[in-house]
Amino acid sequence: MDPIQNPFVPGAGNPPPELAGRSQVLGDADITLKRVAGGRHAQSLILVGLRGVGKTVLLVRMQEMAESLGYRAHLIEAHEGKSLPELLVPALRATLINLSGVEAAKSHARRALRVLAGFVRSLSIKINDVEYGLSIDPESGTADSGDMEADLSALFVTVGDAAKAAGRPVALLLDEMQYLHEKEFSALIMAIHKVSQLGLPIVLIGAGLPQILALAGESKSYSERLFKYPSIGALSEEDARQAIQAPLEAEGVTIGRAAIELILEVTHRYPYFLQQWGHDAWNLAEGVSITNKNVIDAYAVAIRTLDESFFKVRFDRCTPSERRYMRALADMGEGAHRSGDIADLLGVKTTSVGPTRAKLIRKGMIYSPSHGDTAFTVPLFDEYMTRVMAL
Repeated sequence: MDPIQNPFVPGAGNPPPELAGRSQVLGDADITLKRVAGGRHAQSLILVGLRGVGKTVLLVRMQEMAESLGYRAHLIEAHEGKSLPELLVPALRATLINLSGVEAAKSHARRALRVLAGFVRSLSIKINDVEYGLSIDPESGTADSGDMEADLSALFVTVGDAAKAAGRPVALLLDEMQYLHEKEFSALIMAIHKVSQLGLPIVLIGAGLPQILALAGESKSYSERLFKYPSIGALSEEDARQAIQAPLEAEGVTIGRAAIELILEVTHRYPYFLQQWGHDAWNLAEGVSITNKNVIDAYAVAIRTLDESFFKVRFDRCTPSERRYMRALADMGEGAHRSGDIADLLGVKTTSVGPTRAKLIRKGMIYSPSHGDTAFTVPLFDEYMTRVMAL
């Protein structure tokens, strides 16, 4: 359909489907950022949802919002097997070096750098398997006890003091929070609670899979007072239609209502899949109109693309026993299923597959919507498993 640019290609100039219908959560983030920048208490956000619903896209937009308000904003992605200090230290160091260039904050920032050096040394932090140090003598007695809960709070306070003196608030946007360990999550909550009590301009906005709710529940009770946990799910029917129709109309392209409804049906209105089907239907269309046949023909192309990228990259991380467990879960159909029923299908005792289930939860492949239930964190993954693996 050249020379008109495919509006479903990332960066084509149109808002991605992930932002359709997200005005409420973006508005809440805007309020939080403005209140924290003004030294006032604000309830921040941890976005909760499955894969492919647009949590990361929302964090990127919130980072842009923060920077437009004068924040030093860092988007950080947690990783399986990577500690919270390893994630935070590079961002905090970069922030403090920047703040040290502000005359009014110079002494505060330099002190915070010394405290950061002590924090790094006490925990023997490594970045990319290389011992990470700071070319500055550490300050003794602050954030260097080796107790992460106490030390992270003390470190955040010194960073917050420097940010306040400079008049430059700090935003940490932490993606994939489900990979944090309970102790790390608790330390982070305590640190944010401390700076909030003192009115210091540091804010945390996070995102994670549904198991983050259990992690939050096991942490300090005041996490509920510090954060809202908005659910980011499939789009409403109206928002999903708009996510398909609006970028096409902007390019002078029409799409039939039946074609839109078919896209909504096969994608289950998940933003990532809406974008994929819109992209492939566009490429198959002739002229300036997308038909029902284009959407039907796009099915094989979209599925192949998703199988080779979105799904396969997750499948490849799993062991044979984990794949068998997921295949049994997939055979039971869409939605959540009892752990005991999955074990029965595999012909084993529930206790024998418990460790496999726990590892899959840790890897972010499945979660437990309620006690004893199991469901995929990746939409349509049950269909993928039935395509690539025999039970």
